[in-house]
Amino acid sequence: MSRRNLGWLIGIISISLLGLVIVANAPSRENDRDYELVRLVVDVLHEVRNRYVSEVSPQRERKLVEDMINGGLERLDPHSSYINNRDLKQFNRNSKGKFGGIGVQVGYDRSNRGLLTVISPMVGTPAYEAGILAGDTIVKIDGKSTENMRIDEAVDMIQGDPEAPITLTVIHEGTKEPIDFVIRRSIIKVQSVLGDKRKADKSWDYFLDAKSKVGYLRINTFSETAAAEVKEVIVNLQKENAKGLIIDLRNNPGGLLRAAIEIADMFLTEGKIVSTRGRYQQEDIIEAKAEGTMLLPVEKYPIAVLINRYSASASEILAAALQDHNRAVIIGERSYGKGSVQNIIDMENKSSALKLTTASYWRPSNKNIHRFPDSKDTDEWGVKPNLDYEVVLKDEERLEYLLDRSEKDIIREKKPEGNKGKKKPFTDRVIEKALEYINKQTEKAAVKNLQPSAS
Repeated sequence: MSRRNLGWLIGIISISLLGLVIVANAPSRENDRDYELVRLVVDVLHEVRNRYVSEVSPQRERKLVEDMINGGLERLDPHSSYINNRDLKQFNRNSKGKFGGIGVQVGYDRSNRGLLTVISPMVGTPAYEAGILAGDTIVKIDGKSTENMRIDEAVDMIQGDPEAPITLTVIHEGTKEPIDFVIRRSIIKVQSVLGDKRKADKSWDYFLDAKSKVGYLRINTFSETAAAEVKEVIVNLQKENAKGLIIDLRNNPGGLLRAAIEIADMFLTEGKIVSTRGRYQQEDIIEAKAEGTMLLPVEKYPIAVLINRYSASASEILAAALQDHNRAVIIGERSYGKGSVQNIIDMENKSSALKLTTASYWRPSNKNIHRFPDSKDTDEWGVKPNLDYEVVLKDEERLEYLLDRSEKDIIREKKPEGNKGKKKPFTDRVIEKALEYINKQTEKAAVKNLQPSAS
């Protein structure tokens, strides 16, 4: 071969190899799209920074980007969101069911000129033992005025490392002089499982009344501690000869999927509890286990589950599992219809997170739970009450229930004088329906036990 031809051959090979290298290292179409989208956000930020009518601080720029992300995620579905550093701390505290603090619920009391107010202290916490009362106005936190302070800012200041002291300046209801309370923080365990009313010592009573012997537990949220709390309550109820159980899931927005599964498993000996289906994963079926099942035999311990239009997610998983296996009757209103699973994905070296919908869950009957934006009332979604056990509330009755529930939850040294003899006692028709069901079932079981067996 001539030198000229050899040179051409080497040149062609070199160009071909170079082309292969360029193709191999060229960004994919997907990467090109990512670059274009990122470039768009950068360009918008650049224009805002240089052309906006007033100077934009780094904090406002950060908030702008977070709002961009959340606005876009909200258009995907209402349950996906970006969680910034401040909100992530609170999210983790709520999920774990414990945090460092003093044990008060705070909010803005409309009757108290919109000032930061103690809604209720929690029994046995540093705030309760220090003498903080429901209705107290918090005027300062560690010397800083609470005027125009946001709730989340106040919560961040009150919560903190255990043993660290904090000074609350408060004005007791009906007085004018502020008082300083120096309180040492401790680990606050938030109860996920509550009763209907309190005993004399302010702890929860898990019987509706001493005579009926019907157990009652209200699951406030499905936290990491919820399953253990439910188990402890049921063990004690059985020791005190409970004859049935009411599980109240009204206004429960959900929580951890694992907690709902563990609680459902307490009442089921076998069968599917729930299944999850994702875009890139096979269907994951969670089955009940026989060991650890409580309240057996079934005939001796009828169960009623209470739901309403705000019972969602993990609440619906528990209610649907017990209904589909005929372990409980569902009473109240149709549930919310949230049948999607959100994963928490770490962002920015775990300083923030992305809560993203990654799967949907389905009840044991393989029926859909999720209510889509175009879903009709006649479509299959959510959890419906059993036949003859729907209790439809009027708007004013729903408000009365919420006010009554709030009043029972607040811990006071004494009831306000102005309410004596004026307020008509609230009748909870949903609980009455549940009691009617449980009494009917226990009467059936008693008659059956009296019948002579064939020999």
